[in-house]
Amino acid sequence: MAKNDLKATKSHLSARKHLASSAHVDVSSSPPAPDEEAFGEVVRLIATSREVALQAVNTTLIELYWEVGAMISRKIEAEEWGAAVVDRLAAFIARKEPNLRGFTRRNLFRMRQFYEAYARDSIVSPLVAQLPWSHHLIILGQSKRPEEREFYVRLAIQERWSKRELERQFKTALFERVVLSPPKVSPVVTQKYPEALSIFRDAYAVEFLSLPEVHAEEDLHRGLLDKLKEFLIELGRDFCFVGSEFPLQVGDRDFALDLLFFHRGLNCLVAIELKVGRFEPEYLGKLDFYLEALDHDVRKITNSQASGCSSVRARMTR
Repeated sequence: MAKNDLKATKSHLSARKHLASSAHVDVSSSPPAPDEEAFGEVVRLIATSREVALQAVNTTLIELYWEVGAMISRKIEAEEWGAAVVDRLAAFIARKEPNLRGFTRRNLFRMRQFYEAYARDSIVSPLVAQLPWSHHLIILGQSKRPEEREFYVRLAIQERWSKRELERQFKTALFERVVLSPPKVSPVVTQKYPEALSIFRDAYAVEFLSLPEVHAEEDLHRGLLDKLKEFLIELGRDFCFVGSEFPLQVGDRDFALDLLFFHRGLNCLVAIELKVGRFEPEYLGKLDFYLEALDHDVRKITNSQASGCSSVRARMTR
């Protein structure tokens, strides 16, 4: 009788252990507690506040550099100061504030250059506080004309470029590609979207694909899909990828569109045809054909009419 009781007890304990183990598994795989949604909201508030604080610090710093540059500029223009005085100013700041960085002789003259570049520009000067000092040094050091400076200031703010991406855009001559070589856009597109000329480019820099100088459209297509993130940065912030070799049917014939994107700013589908050779006028007719098919079969009723880039030539900048 005792043996039977012992067996029953062991069996009961084993069952309890199994249930406890099962209960543990269920708890670990259960959905998060309702409070965690509120906790997540708090974390998002912290992140937003941190971003605002960093922007405030940057704004204050840029305003300080502006004021220092303005003072140096006025003193030199009035012939009250010369280069030697700026040397003494840098040494004085270093002596009085030994832990303060960024006020070397070279940087003080950069602050003067910064002020003089934008002081008389009522359009661009209100924008400069939105960019970090490192971005301004790149723009001031590499721009050849005021229009180029304004171009990069506006694009860097709009696209939220990192320092590295801004340097890349200078290296690939974005200003020359967009402003000095306007894109060839279908008349139908420009009629529907006058702003398309400021969105599309005549050539896109895709040096990140590491393609040989001579390559086929298939190589370009495959490379862009492999490096889609980098290509989206090159296209611009509002472009969203929809599909590759997107199928279109017109009548009883099937076609494949190289790349299909959606542009949030234009609220429309954007067709992109990849070309590696010289632009040919018939490309525009083919593009218009694709746009009509997209409008007829793919476009949502809440979207504007489709747009497109007639010939994307790969600029293999090294």
